Amino acid sequence: MKVESEPRVVAIESLDHEGQGVARVEGKTVFVEGALPGEEVECLPYRVKPSYEKAVATRILRESSQRTAPGCPHFGVCGGCSMQHLEPGAQVAAKQRVLEDNLWHIGKVKAEQLLPPIYGPTWGYRHRARLSVRHVEKKGGVLVGFHEKRSSFVADMHVCPILPARISALIDPLRETINRLSLRDRLPQVEIALGEQVDVLSLRILEPLNGQDENLLREFAGHYGVQIFLQTKGPDTARPFHPLDAPQLSYSLPEFGVTMPFHPTEFTQVNPFINRVLLRRAIALLDPRPGERVGDLFCGLGNFSLPIARRGAHVVGVEGSAALVRRAGENAALNGLAHRAEFHVANLFEVGEPELAAMGRFDKLLIDPPRDGAVEVVKALGSEAPGRIVYVSCNPATLARDAAVLVHAQGYRLKAAGVANMFPHTAHVESVALFER
Repeated sequence: MKVESEPRVVAIESLDHEGQGVARVEGKTVFVEGALPGEEVECLPYRVKPSYEKAVATRILRESSQRTAPGCPHFGVCGGCSMQHLEPGAQVAAKQRVLEDNLWHIGKVKAEQLLPPIYGPTWGYRHRARLSVRHVEKKGGVLVGFHEKRSSFVADMHVCPILPARISALIDPLRETINRLSLRDRLPQVEIALGEQVDVLSLRILEPLNGQDENLLREFAGHYGVQIFLQTKGPDTARPFHPLDAPQLSYSLPEFGVTMPFHPTEFTQVNPFINRVLLRRAIALLDPRPGERVGDLFCGLGNFSLPIARRGAHVVGVEGSAALVRRAGENAALNGLAHRAEFHVANLFEVGEPELAAMGRFDKLLIDPPRDGAVEVVKALGSEAPGRIVYVSCNPATLARDAAVLVHAQGYRLKAAGVANMFPHTAHVESVALFER
């Protein structure tokens, strides 16, 4: 890290959208990693620009009452979980403020009602993760973990408390096993996907395994009770290696009587505990009823679609990935909902009013886009637009941008909005909003 100036003492006024403390010094904004509102800190700038600085807190001179001891020994080195030093309840409150600030400053809208925040376990919650692998002789061999903060280097990790304990305990044995493989320099990534009946580790390999490699991986899988997949190229090349008779990955939604099988490289929410509560809230806000035709845009493998169908409505799921559309159709059939669900492939980032109109009239609409949001969708709503839209967002900035279109151009009211703490200890903000007209 290159230091651009001498340490300085600043007073922290607020948190930014990345969880950094914000101070203002002589007309310049200073973003301070590791600092909290109300604190006075000594910080060391590492990037100095004419209008702002980025710095790291080196000493806390006046401590916030909301500061807490980080729960991970790798905090400060690993690039993940940057808010561990903030009490979990305060993290949620900070995310609610980020949502409100984005809605107002970007979208010029305010929610008529702020929904109670959704939160759950703060440790052991992460059921999906992509760990980098790198052989570093100076570090004693193979490293397996997330990247270091502000770096492409892999953190020298031995545990990860946001993973379930049984998976965190595999980091060192996995390091040792990969270190013994012939292709340890040609194995850049391990993707973790946990289901209710099986834990899967997908190894990205750039060369074929030899016989000894295969034996080592079979031994690892058998000893630790996991299934290993091998991925040679893109995500669709991931195939089971050992054991071949393991149960299929799946998660359940008991409140809706739904079971959702999935492939280890298919998108599912990382936090199954929050997913269930978020689903309950979204369905309650949407209130799908028998006889209604409901659109689920960016439907994925049917996470929201099947609960909507279970409530008796006919759901039309639309998704850009043909593989996910196939999976959604299979999941609907598995759960006895094929007669109330249909799924189609479409690029919703380029949809216009004619394409949206061709999907037919929707009584209600649920939108759950990726970080880029759904601006083309909301701009394409025509005269037959649904009276109610529930928007599930993983980026408050694009939600705010799209909310501006819905409220100021399409005549909707932002009836309610609130956050879901899908990623505790991170600055990531998941939210749900209700629009009506």
